[in-house]
Amino acid sequence: MTVHLEVAEGVGTLRLDRPPMNALDVATQDRLKELAEEAARREDVRAVVIYGGEKVFAAGADIKEMQAMDHAAMVLRGKALQDSFTAVARIPKPVVAAVTGYALGGGCELALCADYRIAGENAKLGQPEILLGLIPGAGGTQRLSRLIGPSRAKDLIFTGRQVRADEALALGLVDRVVPAGEVYAQAHAWAAKLAQGPAMALRAAKESVDTGLETDIDTGLAVERNWFAGLFATEDRERGMRSFVEEGPGKAKFL
Repeated sequence: MTVHLEVAEGVGTLRLDRPPMNALDVATQDRLKELAEEAARREDVRAVVIYGGEKVFAAGADIKEMQAMDHAAMVLRGKALQDSFTAVARIPKPVVAAVTGYALGGGCELALCADYRIAGENAKLGQPEILLGLIPGAGGTQRLSRLIGPSRAKDLIFTGRQVRADEALALGLVDRVVPAGEVYAQAHAWAAKLAQGPAMALRAAKESVDTGLETDIDTGLAVERNWFAGLFATEDRERGMRSFVEEGPGKAKFL
């Protein structure tokens, strides 16, 4: 299998495993979707790390496989490609991308599906599809522009250039830069901490933010309002407020 789901301490690691560059061929895309949906369902998975290994996150699509496709084939495949990435983006739990080495094309688009991105000092990110006479097809034109703004996204998409970790941090493309050898440990620690939190409230927060970015503010506020009220029916809300009153802030245990 080219993608694995490993679970420990409430954290599910979606590990890409297609040496040497984790090229995202059709089989890998389909497996990614399958395991992302499994991670979304499983109660023992409360947060997720996306990881490609110590040397490379994912260098992009399998170009040799794509070269053999014509227009009709890609019309049929295009939605399945997007659906595999959307399955990751819609995991209703905190998701962090642990980026080492190259995250290009589909690899960059996969990192964009996470809620938070921790990159190694050796990371290089970009959307080089224009150099193939193409555009990003797995959400890059949409998620990248929402994350870093349209003009910065267009610069990366129009030129196809790669950015190193320090520039990616300045652009807002990644959220933290650490030594390459610490990327997975820090990503897992981020996820493990959130895995101890109130699962339903975290789900509500993620859905409210994501939905709000895709719609007008009034609709976004309605989503927030409905979730806010709904959480008053949860055991975690009761536990959190009781702990605050009896012990002070930040001491509630939700597991």
